[in-house]
Amino acid sequence: MTDRPVRILILGGGFGGVYTALTLEKLLKREIRDRRVELGLISRDNYIVFQPMLPEVISGSIGILDTITPIRRLCPSTNLYTRTVDKIDLDRKRVSAAAGFGSRQCALEYDHLVIALGNVTSFAGQPGLAEYALPFKYLGDALALRNRIIHTLEEADIERDPEVYKTLLTFVVAGGGFSGVEAVAELNDFVRSAAKAFRNVKPAEIRVILLHAQALILPELPKSLAEFAQRLLMKRGVELRLNTRLHGATADAALLVGGERIPTRTLVSTVPSAPNPLVAALPVKKEKGRIIVGRHLELPDHPGVWAMGDCAWVIDARTGEPCPPTAQHATREAKCAAQNIAAAIRGGARREFSFTALGKMGSLGHHSAVAEIFGIKLSGFLAWWLWRTIYLMKLPGLDRKIRVATDWTLDLILPTDITQLKTGKPEGIRREYFEPNEIICRQGDRGDWLYVLVDGEVEVVKSVPGQGEVTLRKLRAGECFGEIALVSDQPRSATVRSLTSVNVLALDRDAFQALFSNLPPLRGFFEQLIEARLKGPGDRMA
Repeated sequence: MTDRPVRILILGGGFGGVYTALTLEKLLKREIRDRRVELGLISRDNYIVFQPMLPEVISGSIGILDTITPIRRLCPSTNLYTRTVDKIDLDRKRVSAAAGFGSRQCALEYDHLVIALGNVTSFAGQPGLAEYALPFKYLGDALALRNRIIHTLEEADIERDPEVYKTLLTFVVAGGGFSGVEAVAELNDFVRSAAKAFRNVKPAEIRVILLHAQALILPELPKSLAEFAQRLLMKRGVELRLNTRLHGATADAALLVGGERIPTRTLVSTVPSAPNPLVAALPVKKEKGRIIVGRHLELPDHPGVWAMGDCAWVIDARTGEPCPPTAQHATREAKCAAQNIAAAIRGGARREFSFTALGKMGSLGHHSAVAEIFGIKLSGFLAWWLWRTIYLMKLPGLDRKIRVATDWTLDLILPTDITQLKTGKPEGIRREYFEPNEIICRQGDRGDWLYVLVDGEVEVVKSVPGQGEVTLRKLRAGECFGEIALVSDQPRSATVRSLTSVNVLALDRDAFQALFSNLPPLRGFFEQLIEARLKGPGDRMA
């Protein structure tokens, strides 16, 4: 017997992951208090985003921070790791998380693992979308889209070229599901309202276009509600391009299947999604890229490993049908998995997952919505009022409820806010400075950067069992290090320490891989450099 606590590790800070932690804290309160159970959650962010309200960030009808709730407040007894997951080792029951401050990876062992990683945005196979299209999935995406709209209005107001002016005032959204329809509705309301603050922008010249691959938008809803939504959007000035697929993009145009181009500087794509790469790499059974789980939400071949939400293929015990990847299903799956984990720890009967959706709702902006609740179809103002009431009740945190209710009230009487909050993208190359005897990169860490010495001197050392620390070489201005770990995608095999004051240029993984893959002379240089270093003393270097 061991005295260590039972370790429960949750991956993902969305509805599935957070509600699993929240439920486990309630069910295992005594065990957590007595330190017989240790609960951990790994999330890239320290907050959960309430996705249904995300479109309203575009128009500013609610505050940027009001759609998010700190995970620490919801789950105070859970150890939160605000890092990204690097690797899941099911055989060793260990998860490796990315380095935080100090560039140190952490490896977390578990007895029970909950995988709730969801899907990721993917523009694979669609040329130009990764470079020019705006995704709409995260809080940062909503803020980026809002900034883009304001920026294009600013540019259009001073543009004298008629064709460029027309391109700037054309906004294209691809995808006619709930995300696309709610995004285009808020975008349309916001851009037409905000345009009134610009002297040379005429609202009548604004084009907002929704692309959809099928003959009817909102395929999740009954035909009558979808048709109502189409009529309302068109009445408000949205152009619907049905049976139309987006093929790709350039800097100033959306490219459609068939060769047509729509000149625009604002293209939003809500369609592409792909399995999380971590999920795709797992050696487990999958269906359509999602992890197959049993009726208790546990992986059949991996006891103690559970999955839910967008990344899991969950079969409803009552209907025998796969569950849709919706928030209301994810929260119920989380509660079911938490109850079964508690039963596994305490001993007791597990329950099979079964849930009948309560309904579906979609906002159409400007005090209108469509909804199907318990089989009852609603549209217009009543559906909008119900949409806001239900989601306000579901919004986590009393403080957030008060903030959102206040924002909605003020939005009825105050003018549209057109403040642009500029946010810079992470730099692919950056300068760094180190004092003497500082560690620049450490043996065993993940190789995320290539370093080029601008001035100063460093030493490369390696820890060898039985010999201690062995010096491999010294490097001076004009030399580089870190390429082996980047090319091989392996942990760093040596430590680099500054001997003097050092200035370096650091090139991140994405920028290095782009140059290494597409610039043959540079690739040849690094291949020769790696070969020479592998033959050198100490065998390998960082």
